[in-house]
Amino acid sequence: MEQTELSGIVITGASSGIGQALAELYARPGVLLALTGRDATRLEAVAEACRQRGAAVEAETVPVTDHAGMQAFIAKVAARSRLDLVIANAGVSGGFKDWADFDAYIRAITSVNIDGVLNTVNPAIPVMVQQRSGQIAIVASIAGFLAMPGAVPYSATKHFARAYAEELRGRLAREGVRVSSICPGFVTTRMTARNTFPMPFLMDEQRAARIIADGLARDQGRIAFPWPMLAMVRLLGMLPYPLLDWVLRRSPAKN
Repeated sequence: MEQTELSGIVITGASSGIGQALAELYARPGVLLALTGRDATRLEAVAEACRQRGAAVEAETVPVTDHAGMQAFIAKVAARSRLDLVIANAGVSGGFKDWADFDAYIRAITSVNIDGVLNTVNPAIPVMVQQRSGQIAIVASIAGFLAMPGAVPYSATKHFARAYAEELRGRLAREGVRVSSICPGFVTTRMTARNTFPMPFLMDEQRAARIIADGLARDQGRIAFPWPMLAMVRLLGMLPYPLLDWVLRRSPAKN
């Protein structure tokens, strides 16, 4: 009997939050889930839950900031399966207390939110181009639509993630590769659990994962949700800059 080729799905940041919810949503027979995450114990628990759903699982704690490590991880998946979907989901946020630590803080955030995206996505591109198929999803944020002083450099890194995805979408379409930017609002994750300010339209990670998976299935170029928050942010962006500047300076700072 001819062996069925596995469908390879890579998800970074899969040990909790949206990444965990996506992994469990995509777990089924015939799928090879390749999962990375920072916490080995939580990651293995997610991997086992996905195996219980019938998926084959490769789970490693390779950091997305490790260029060579991520290249090797993607290559290992491509050697075992067709590379159908790569979700660059890993991301960090937070705040700083002392301007003396500002440079180190900025570099720590950008190394994950920017370098981590490049280290995840870029090794997959030649594989998918050779296949003439595949899909890339880069998790940005609704915060990436505005330069928010209270979220330095989170909103800047998420602006990069969104713009990079949307540029790649246009360039890779001719190669048969689909690309989407994912721009969630507030989702109940370990990251948002630290926020002490009100989070409008907060939703749970399972609902967010379903919205993302549905948008990817329909090849939406930009999957931004929930729509009331997106509308609010877009309306803010239409304000004259002096007024927008005044409003944004009063935005709450991340913890």
